[in-house]
Amino acid sequence: MPSGKHRTSRAKPVAKRAAKAERRDDADTGVERRLAELAEAVNIMIPELSARVAALEHLLVEKQLCRRADLLRARQFVDVRGGGE
Repeated sequence: MPSGKHRTSRAKPVAKRAAKAERRDDADTGVERRLAELAEAVNIMIPELSARVAALEHLLVEKQLCRRADLLRARQFVDVRGGGE
């Protein structure tokens, strides 16, 4: 019969720090995996975007909408703006 006293477990307490450290390691691994996936996506997209820009530049010059010198000046402007920020 219950005597009114609360019984306590005799099991040893689990170290909470170890569990937190393990969760943090799992989270770090997830972040690293996601960063690797993003880097792979960027590495795939950059050549595709570069090819499209080159095609557009070719059409601009071919249709005589601008000169090659105009495109070179535009690139220099973008390079200067990108390096200063």
